[in-house]
Amino acid sequence: MKKNEIPYVWTDKKRTLFGLPISFTRYFLTETKFITRTGFLSVDEDELDLYKITDKKIKRPFGQRLFGCGTIIIYSRDTDTPTKEIRCVKNVRMVSDKIDLYLNQMRDKYGIRGRDLMNMYDGGNADTDNNF
Repeated sequence: MKKNEIPYVWTDKKRTLFGLPISFTRYFLTETKFITRTGFLSVDEDELDLYKITDKKIKRPFGQRLFGCGTIIIYSRDTDTPTKEIRCVKNVRMVSDKIDLYLNQMRDKYGIRGRDLMNMYDGGNADTDNNF
């Protein structure tokens, strides 16, 4: 491992024609973050902390299923990326399970469950009705 290399637990490219990885979009999963890197000469990188994920969905359209691919849609409480699509990756069910594994580890580490994220960013106004 190089000096500044991040230890990835999964990585893949977005697949295009016939399920081939001919794309400049690359996905990385670490134990704490999901990273999307796009571009060739000018590279953009978007990071999503796993504990902010509230829900996810798998889509397997016919064209992607033919080549063993699928898309994962992640819904999160991240302010700049509330919805992230992990498009056309191989072994979509295995990737989804890996995200779940590390997501639950991060939630356990920070003591967060899905219901805790519901009112996380409303400024503390979750309990406005104090009539006892």
